[in-house]
Amino acid sequence: MSAARRVAKRRGARVTRKGGAGPTQPLIAVDVGNTETVVGRFLGAELEESWRVTSGRSTADELRLSLESMLRTGAAGSASVLCSVVPSLTAKWSEALQAMTGREPLEVTAANSPIPLHVAEPDAVGPDRIANALAGRVLHGSPCIVVDVGTATTFDCVSKQGAFVGGAIAPGLGTASDELFRRAARLSSIELRRPERAIGRTTAENLRVGVLWGYAGLVDALVRRMRGELGGRPRVVATGGQARLVAPECETVDLVDEGLTLRGLRLLWEASR
Repeated sequence: MSAARRVAKRRGARVTRKGGAGPTQPLIAVDVGNTETVVGRFLGAELEESWRVTSGRSTADELRLSLESMLRTGAAGSASVLCSVVPSLTAKWSEALQAMTGREPLEVTAANSPIPLHVAEPDAVGPDRIANALAGRVLHGSPCIVVDVGTATTFDCVSKQGAFVGGAIAPGLGTASDELFRRAARLSSIELRRPERAIGRTTAENLRVGVLWGYAGLVDALVRRMRGELGGRPRVVATGGQARLVAPECETVDLVDEGLTLRGLRLLWEASR
């Protein structure tokens, strides 16, 4: 990046593409999840900055104020794209984005998916899974399997032909451990980190082994079955808030791409133009 582009980027200015193609307008991408919401700002294909916030019971005005605090330089005139699996928050985020940018956001649905959905109920496919499948295919090749480690862990499978063909939904790492702590009265919550050994010497060590390595074993077992059905050797990409913790413990995960869903949203927006 040239010195002029770096200065313009720091000042929040619009940057002209090489070759005189005109100014690049920022794109605001929002991925609303059950526990966390991820907001990203793109300039062209570059994810300039991203924020991870709690998905709370907020009003549209509160969300707009949060966006203003995050974006700082303003977003008037920017395009935006929204992916939400929380129906009660979808309209609020849409209203907040429209108030910030002055433009209606693109809401990702199965109806506007540019990737074929070769499943029995395409309308039921979550927009986050569509974004993951498209980004996995475009950025990492097909066939591929995207493992999104969030409140739920989704396994999104893309065939060699480039279609989303289904996958699996399992409890997330945090969801499973929270339920264990809730149901076992003598166990208290622990900080999740890599165990030092497989045979735990304390209750906390026992829990770390069972939760983290047990979970990694589940991921590996499902991925191996999916590979057998997809054929070839699909690339396995981990994403989501806990991907950095889980992926190193898995034998089947090839790489971590924490911004994969946001990049998928950018690709979905590009496809809609």
